[in-house]
Amino acid sequence: MINFRKLPIIIVLLTFAACPVIGQGNIHQQSKEYEWPTDSLVKKKLEAWRDLKFGVIIHWGLYAVPGIIESWGLCSEPWINRDSTMTYDGFKTWYWGMKDKFNPRQFNPDQWATAAKAAGMRYLVFTTKHHDGFCMFDTHQTDFKITAGPFADHPKANVAKEVFDAFRKQNFMIGAYFSKPDWHTEYYWWPRYATPDRNNNYDIRTNPWRWNKFKSYTKAQIGELMTDYNKIDILWLDGGWVRPLETVNDEVRAWGAAIPAWSQDIDMPAIATMAREKQPGLLIVDRTVHGPYENYQTPEQSIPANRQETPWESCITLGGAWGFVPNDQYKSAATVVHNLIEVVAKGGSLLLGVGPRPDGTIGDSEVQRLKEIGDWLKVNGEGIYGTRSVEHFRDGDTFFTRGKDGTMYALICFKTPPASPTTISWKGHQPKKGTKLKVISTGRSLSWTKTTDGVSLTLPAVKDPNGYYPAAVLSFKE
Repeated sequence: MINFRKLPIIIVLLTFAACPVIGQGNIHQQSKEYEWPTDSLVKKKLEAWRDLKFGVIIHWGLYAVPGIIESWGLCSEPWINRDSTMTYDGFKTWYWGMKDKFNPRQFNPDQWATAAKAAGMRYLVFTTKHHDGFCMFDTHQTDFKITAGPFADHPKANVAKEVFDAFRKQNFMIGAYFSKPDWHTEYYWWPRYATPDRNNNYDIRTNPWRWNKFKSYTKAQIGELMTDYNKIDILWLDGGWVRPLETVNDEVRAWGAAIPAWSQDIDMPAIATMAREKQPGLLIVDRTVHGPYENYQTPEQSIPANRQETPWESCITLGGAWGFVPNDQYKSAATVVHNLIEVVAKGGSLLLGVGPRPDGTIGDSEVQRLKEIGDWLKVNGEGIYGTRSVEHFRDGDTFFTRGKDGTMYALICFKTPPASPTTISWKGHQPKKGTKLKVISTGRSLSWTKTTDGVSLTLPAVKDPNGYYPAAVLSFKE
């Protein structure tokens, strides 16, 4: 019996701040190239996704049991330092053995979906399989899955199906996260050799049969997700080092990870064709692999410095880690709202990371934080949902978006509770002469004064039951 209070320590040399650190290779930076889709159904789905603005990504798997950073402890790279009292093989045995202990009897996907809905989120990305290869769906390709362990007799054992169904009931767009690398299958990490890094550990050029088996294994699992789980809107593929060798560029090299001399090509054209035959209009997010299968870009734990014309989302954690970690420190609702405003004003969407506990529930602290975010969006969402960015997207702490009907929105961020009343000014975006500004949360109309290069106005008290709104949203015709 393992005492989970005395688990192997994994020291992860990683900064979970807003900006990625070059060389800390599990953070995917934003691609610098983009190819617009040509399929009319994909283009239509992409525009619908761009209207949603706020989603949740849920990491949940074996790593939740000890509360460690996803699968990365299995990877022997310099930025990870495991407990020196345990051998690497011992660690692997311990980690793989978690499959016999992962028994989340309180699993409650309706609680997850209700909390996400209350937060104002509108799309889901759920980890069906992380890099460790443990499947949170009932795949027929391996027994290393949630439906083959102690949870198998539970009526909701097919976790991915239950999660997708719960979020569909709340009208979410549904995304399946899937790791292209799989460190558990012998077709990726062959037990014949050591596993020094994240890459496959044998020369594909001299072992084509084994790699072809991996390609078939990967395609079959994605096919299951596209066939057996009703409507899927997004296939969110992680593990950007699994890619054709010719696509490796400076962005990939900046991760600091080793790059093999062979191509880890899994034939994305064949996978995409199969997936879209089963799910017409499917968005495919082959992260950092430029081309027709990266339908939107995914800067990780960061917000781009400037406005982006192409579709993108910032994936940022609510706490310090993607999955559950005991005593994690969560961002304030104000911080998340400010991030959301900045992301949307720059033309993107925010995908917020939440990690359920090993018992299958989301903790009270996260639920409360999500509710606080949703409280703001309930009365201010008009300036967020369905909007698009404008060229002059920011002046100081005021950001701007435009609705599809041409309405302009000024989203004024407060770092501390504002004085009541308080004077606000910004440059550019002057309202039409004779019109008034409207406070979205109250419907109150405000007078304004034209300045040399902008606007000045007096803003009344901006409060809510939690104390104060982290931002005020004003609408006007320009």
